[in-house]
Amino acid sequence: MGIVGCGAIGSRIALSITKELKNHFMLSALYDIDSEKAAGLSRRLKARRGVVKRSVDELIASCDVVAECVNTPAAQGIIAKAVRARKKVLVMSVGRLFTRNSLFALARRHGSSLVLPSGAIAGLDAVKAARLAGFNSITITSRKPPAGFQGNSFLIKKGIHLEDIVSDKLLFEGNVKDAVVKFPQNINVAAALALAADSTRIKVRVIASPSLERNTHEIVCTGKSGTIRTITENVPCPDNLKTSYLAVLSGIQALKQLSDQVKIGT
Repeated sequence: MGIVGCGAIGSRIALSITKELKNHFMLSALYDIDSEKAAGLSRRLKARRGVVKRSVDELIASCDVVAECVNTPAAQGIIAKAVRARKKVLVMSVGRLFTRNSLFALARRHGSSLVLPSGAIAGLDAVKAARLAGFNSITITSRKPPAGFQGNSFLIKKGIHLEDIVSDKLLFEGNVKDAVVKFPQNINVAAALALAADSTRIKVRVIASPSLERNTHEIVCTGKSGTIRTITENVPCPDNLKTSYLAVLSGIQALKQLSDQVKIGT
């Protein structure tokens, strides 16, 4: 297995491969645009010599499963390369994939597999089942402390100063396509929900809440099968406070399910 992106998420997944997933996967390749990150992770894991690769192409050629953990615009190209090489791909940057859903057709054409974890939300198994009957409405409201939006270019252009927010402030309300573009580092959850529901008719609300210590996502779906309502309050990943710990664990669980003969949930 190869991992592209050796930040908080990639490092946690790599560690899991060497521990609880060691009977299912072998870590064969690491790559990061910052070569020292990959080299440092290799040393921490006491990986065998040659695990750190010089390019994405070299990594893809050396493994059967690729974990994309970069969450930058480069994610789309990395996924496309792995798909064309007929690899299984764990996609952590779901929001990036949402804007290039032609990659789904590419995967089917090349006989590749794309694995998209639920991320920092719950209930996607129920959403996938309910979509068979149809939805009337779907809403997701994401609340985060203002610091969680630091560096967001959309907010900077709007002249919103995060340090001045003293009570709940609605930063965005609109459709999922706009949300993914304007909040690429924050709204993977809305993209995952839209893909699970097979619908872009999703209302997205993004709120900065100074009173919160945890990122919170509330989903309400109504349809012919009934109402689904979930609330997820996420603690931050110890290695990166901008990443929800559950999102990392979701990627690890997706890999475990990929390799397991017994699959629970849809």
